[in-house]
Amino acid sequence: MMLNKLFDGFIGKLNTSKWAKISKCSQDTALRDIQDLIEKRILAKSEDGGRSTNYELKMKD
Repeated sequence: MMLNKLFDGFIGKLNTSKWAKISKCSQDTALRDIQDLIEKRILAKSEDGGRSTNYELKMKD
């Protein structure tokens, strides 16, 4: 469900809190989901940095 939202043009910055709220899961589960997608090279940490870590679709290697 979340990947479809991302591919359909998710607007804004994606973080674990937003993932958890949209997916209706805990923040711990959201973080595990995101880390799994990072390992599979589907998501990457945003280069923006800052206080909160944001994630984005990884377009190319």
